[in-house]
Amino acid sequence: MAQRICIIEDDESIQDVLNIILKRAGYETNVFSNGKAIIENHYTTPHLFLLDKQLSGIDGTGICRHLKNNRDTKEIPVIMMSAFPDIEELSIIAGADGFIEKPFQVETLLSTIRKHLQIPIANIQIPVAKEIPA
Repeated sequence: MAQRICIIEDDESIQDVLNIILKRAGYETNVFSNGKAIIENHYTTPHLFLLDKQLSGIDGTGICRHLKNNRDTKEIPVIMMSAFPDIEELSIIAGADGFIEKPFQVETLLSTIRKHLQIPIANIQIPVAKEIPA
């Protein structure tokens, strides 16, 4: 089963580009043009949120704080995107796990996503043999 990425981006051309890149890389995507569905919990839980900072209505930093304060989504990585000059600092303040500056290179996008979708070592279950064969 492919990992699912939830894209929250209000620019349709950027939505299309992200959708094409991520699907070609083997991810499933859900795309939203604003944060309303996220705030109202009308979405399928993804493995990662890719969130624009400059959204109409609810700002991306507010959506990020909502996700990180929600017990059901606080462990899901959030990567914020923006051409805003202080996106790194704003992402940290909002509680995001990472950020991408626009415009971005495809490899930067994909490597950032891969980095945050890795399974933490603490969550890997290693089977333990009950008996050691002679």
